[in-house]
Amino acid sequence: MEHDLRLRAAARVIYDNVYPPAATVQFSFDEAERFGTVEYRQAVGAAQDAQSVLAAQHDQLFFAAIL
Repeated sequence: MEHDLRLRAAARVIYDNVYPPAATVQFSFDEAERFGTVEYRQAVGAAQDAQSVLAAQHDQLFFAAIL
């Protein structure tokens, strides 16, 4: 994910919100990314899902504005 900085930033925000520092998560986001933890993979999946939904909404708004 190093090549997609926006997707990585979204995954970090999701990770930090779902697994706050006070929680029982053993790793920071950077460590979770390095080790490929299940929590990291879940955050990335959520970020990818959000990206798809937001892109679809943007396309709908764009085409509605054209019409």
